[in-house]
Amino acid sequence: MDRLDKIFKAYDVRGLVHDELDVEVAEAIGYAFARFARSPRIVVGHDMRPSGELLVDAFIAGANRAGVAVDDMGLCSTDMLYFASGRLDEPGATFTASHNPAQYNGIKMCLAGARPVGEQTGLADIKEGARAFLSSRPAAEAPADENRKVEILDAFADHVRSFVDLSALRPLKVVADTANGMGGLVVPTIFEKLPFDLDLLYPELDGNFPNHPADPIQPENLVDLKVRVLADNADVGLAFDGDADRVFLVDDKAAPLSGSLTTALVAKAMLEANPGSTVLYNLICSKAVPEVIAENGGRPVMTRVGHSFIKEVMAEEGAVFGGEHSGHYYFRDNYRADSGIIAALIVLEQISKSGLPLSELRKPFERYSDSGEVNTRVNDAKAVIAFIRNAYDGRAEVNEMDGLTLDFGDWWFNVRPSNTEPLLRLNLEARTPEEVASRLSEVLAVITKADSF
Repeated sequence: MDRLDKIFKAYDVRGLVHDELDVEVAEAIGYAFARFARSPRIVVGHDMRPSGELLVDAFIAGANRAGVAVDDMGLCSTDMLYFASGRLDEPGATFTASHNPAQYNGIKMCLAGARPVGEQTGLADIKEGARAFLSSRPAAEAPADENRKVEILDAFADHVRSFVDLSALRPLKVVADTANGMGGLVVPTIFEKLPFDLDLLYPELDGNFPNHPADPIQPENLVDLKVRVLADNADVGLAFDGDADRVFLVDDKAAPLSGSLTTALVAKAMLEANPGSTVLYNLICSKAVPEVIAENGGRPVMTRVGHSFIKEVMAEEGAVFGGEHSGHYYFRDNYRADSGIIAALIVLEQISKSGLPLSELRKPFERYSDSGEVNTRVNDAKAVIAFIRNAYDGRAEVNEMDGLTLDFGDWWFNVRPSNTEPLLRLNLEARTPEEVASRLSEVLAVITKADSF
């Protein structure tokens, strides 16, 4: 396995700076992406990581070498990049490693209109193009146009605010932990024209993440936010990841909301504004999500995990909204791209309209208990999954859309191999916490047995 094989993942590029992703590789990927995208211009940005500017410069040099001019956004969140790609109708790339530690960087790419680029929709071709560039640098082609700097933030802020009824908002107290990530740039700009009292935690852009990792799906990274919500007597807390495309919420009692719960809340709001629409949810979301969609007159459609799959299905189904348990929320009117800040504003709008605290507003959507994602290191994920299916043969409804989902009626679980590590990812849901604990022990015992063969 060479370093390109190591850094090209299912949905993006990601690796250790210098060891795996350096300026030479960045230039090669810039050249290959520009050739693949077949556009006279592309839009490029980066997050606050110390390595960002150097890698972007190399990527731009590669794109220019392919005869393609660049619109340079500078610092941006990933959802800003998608917005710019849609608004400018240009392919786009942003350098970010999302929630990974400071020594990592990466590239998220899209085609014009924020159309996804994944392993099956271009990443494999870009990897081979970069490999060819590294083996034999082709002659440079001069771009037809010049590179230019573009300012997108204010237009993006206006776009995000357009998803809510501004007249319905009331003066809520909001704490936002941006974890020294790109939320520190984006969140204040969006909130400055809203009637909220905003308290920012760690807004300084610092890709070394001096306070805590920018990974809000991990409970330990919500501790500071929960303390501040209670200290401020706040109505809601928002936790963003490093590139600020994901958000997790904490209610007025400092209790976190799962991605599934937020998906259900936002789905209900989207169906109020778009009656009868299709709403997507990925297969590890709670059963409460399709139930809420159907109860509110929508058509629920299940998808695989991952943004490239969801965006593709959104286009096929004409879906107005899609949600993932991991905190990604997709909107038809956002070029089908994901944006945590849009989802957060919609929840704030629902709190404002209902007159209820979030701790009460959430209750109708909490119908089941879940295990969260449990990862087990295994030698052969495919063999373990086959063993599990055989162990439960004839006892459950089987779905192999993404890994293996077994539904027993009153409980279900999904096992999927990780795209990047020798891990098996398990998500399980049942009626009560006690049943979750019991069933989780049962399934983990099957996994351990399978891996011992």
